[in-house]
Amino acid sequence: MFTAAAESFLKQAREIQEEELRRFASRVAALLQGPELGPEAVDCLQRLHLAVAATKYPRKLDGKFVELLQTVLCSSKCPEQIQVLCAAILREMSPCNDLILSCDEIQDTKLLSLVSSVLLAQGNKKAEVSAVGQRIVKVLERRLPEGQSARYLLPVLSNIISVSPESLTEEQTNVVSKKMADWLRYASIQQGVSQPSGGFFSNPRTRQPGPVTEVDGAIATDFFTVLSVGQYYTQDQWLNVQAFSMLRNWLLCYGGKGLKTPNSDDKSGMDRSVMSMVSTTSTSSRLLPPKERLREKAFEYCQRLIEQSNRRPLKKDDGDLQKACLIEAVTIMDIICKQDSSYVYRAVSFLKILHSRICGDATYARALLPIAQFFLNHSKMAAVDSDAIYKHLFTDIPAQLFHNPSLAFEFVQFCKDNSQLFTETSSIFRQSFPNLFKFLAWNSPPLISEFVDLLPFLLDAGTAIEIFHLLLDLPCLTAALDIQLRSPALLTSERAASDPAVKPATCLEAFRHPLYKSMFQYLLRTKSAPEDAPERLTPLRQLLGSLASSPRVVQCAETVPVLLELFFRVVAEFADGPLINQLVVLLLQRSDQLYEIPAFKDDVYRVLSSQLVMLCKLHPALIVELSTEILEFSGTVSNIQNKEAIFTHVVWAIGEYMSVSYDKRCTVEQINRFFETLEAMLFEITQLRPLASTPSYAPRAISVLMATLTKLAARSQDLIPRVSMFLSKMRTFVQNPAVTSVYCEEDLEEILIRATELMNLLKMPSVAQFVFTPPVDVASTRFQREVNDSLPFALRIVTRLLEPTPGFMPG
Repeated sequence: MFTAAAESFLKQAREIQEEELRRFASRVAALLQGPELGPEAVDCLQRLHLAVAATKYPRKLDGKFVELLQTVLCSSKCPEQIQVLCAAILREMSPCNDLILSCDEIQDTKLLSLVSSVLLAQGNKKAEVSAVGQRIVKVLERRLPEGQSARYLLPVLSNIISVSPESLTEEQTNVVSKKMADWLRYASIQQGVSQPSGGFFSNPRTRQPGPVTEVDGAIATDFFTVLSVGQYYTQDQWLNVQAFSMLRNWLLCYGGKGLKTPNSDDKSGMDRSVMSMVSTTSTSSRLLPPKERLREKAFEYCQRLIEQSNRRPLKKDDGDLQKACLIEAVTIMDIICKQDSSYVYRAVSFLKILHSRICGDATYARALLPIAQFFLNHSKMAAVDSDAIYKHLFTDIPAQLFHNPSLAFEFVQFCKDNSQLFTETSSIFRQSFPNLFKFLAWNSPPLISEFVDLLPFLLDAGTAIEIFHLLLDLPCLTAALDIQLRSPALLTSERAASDPAVKPATCLEAFRHPLYKSMFQYLLRTKSAPEDAPERLTPLRQLLGSLASSPRVVQCAETVPVLLELFFRVVAEFADGPLINQLVVLLLQRSDQLYEIPAFKDDVYRVLSSQLVMLCKLHPALIVELSTEILEFSGTVSNIQNKEAIFTHVVWAIGEYMSVSYDKRCTVEQINRFFETLEAMLFEITQLRPLASTPSYAPRAISVLMATLTKLAARSQDLIPRVSMFLSKMRTFVQNPAVTSVYCEEDLEEILIRATELMNLLKMPSVAQFVFTPPVDVASTRFQREVNDSLPFALRIVTRLLEPTPGFMPG
């Protein structure tokens, strides 16, 4: 950020000790009390300012020195540069207990500006903000002496309304509103005069100033605005620019207070608007109250800016200024229309023409946001159809400009601020979510918090499934966007581009290859396509594997778990049984179809496994309704090693919810089917093999399999002998040398303890049945919830029942 020299200066300034700073301040004090304040005083003040500003903690300066700085600041004989530096040091010392400054008697506007900046830096201590505001307005109200200008006071006034808008009374705001209306509308259209240098070759004759011009070089024929161009500017032209810069905040703070539309009691909204429009155009604007007059002049100013933005600038900087002013002008027009509906009809047609003019130019993309905001706020009142504006905004802009970080943030912020309005008024918002996710895919870290707020508004029963797929494919989307950006520069061989039989050598070649083209088009779609099958993206995920280590892709992958958890929390609020069933089936299927980033897959498995439990709690009947899919998943040995978290939670859910207590359709035959599948799985992973070929499985999976088999046996008691025999063999399993070589001692001990506890439980079938299959009327009791949440707790109770200890009284 800084050059090496600047870094060195900062380091020295931060390392200055208090004693050294005190000595240096004494030297500066001697210079300030000298006969004249020259370059040495300026240099020392600059160094002192750096010393007090370079650290995060406040520096301490002697009270007498602070008093001297204030005296020098207010001295009429002091050079301006010295005054500016004294004010800067005092601001850095804020809040300061030794401050004796007051702005009450100051007449000079430059000095008033400097003193006010110091007082405002104190916070609102002793009501300085209110006092400064009153003084500023009082000075603005009177006619300023020759050589004085209000332009130095407007930045202070802007600061006041940002910090404490309530510090100005209505009378004071009316004074400023009246002044601002004149500054906006009646600035000179002649250029300012250059100040003579006073040199030997300076021309004693003053050259007559010429007129200001437009950005395209044409002579301006209408009033002056911030887009008017001149070599030099007059004081009232500077005031015009400053007034526009603070206009939006001023209108938001004071423009709407006490607003009353004529005949508000007995006229409809349209009648009021038409009558107000007629009265505005037929009455001299100077007869209007200050707030209404400021709105009128501000509206005219914004119209003029929009007209000026249509001119072709001679300089690039002027083009950038045009776009910035266009955004500000449309935003201010929106505020004015909110405060006075009579302006809506004048603005609607004007902004529709503007939209049609700029919508095809990507450089004006940011300006489309305030235009869309205007129509969101006012299209209903104006009875205009604005869907075309929203459709263009949500379809073209994200697809073309997802890589523009500032536009991405503003676009997503716009969606977040208006999400409620969009969901109520237009279906385009939810239909365009694949496009919106392109912003997140490309700009993941900066936009994650915005999408956390936005995602709930995109989700409903119709979009949940597609958004679930999209979240899991988000890193893949990032890789595809990367290829899309690089594809225009691709020089594909004719053979690879046209022959589907020739496999593309790179991802870039695949982007236009017939075999992959439709996959890329689906992944990069601009609107919702729920009828399409995401399963066809599997070859594309494999192809894009070469980009899995890209920093942008990895960053995107890190955001997915956060959004997945939010997704399930929101879906849980509206999901019914069929939707939950569909999500569980997809959850199991997509666990095999993820982008190949190991850390990403682990995080997704962790989230999916925990959310599977939540879905089962919401709809326990899914275990019976999806028995085929769940049996297939839980009967696959590879899932234990590759997807242990999901497998373990699926098995737990079987043991928890495969019960007539949760679903009357649960039969003994179904329990037996699940039992046989899980028994085969436990046998497969615990059978003894030669030392070299013994695989290692997660001890948690073994424990959960044993517990689930025990639960199922408690509900179909013919199975108890089979489980008891199996559990009895676990001692042999954990003591086998082939097993002890791949499992740690603590894990084997836990497995053996769990097997012993479960066997003890099965010795009391009626107790086992109560613990694992509670009656419906007690299934939600506190005791049962504790048992369900902590199986070891239940097992310890049974162990103590079988082997009672002194003093233990069951009850």
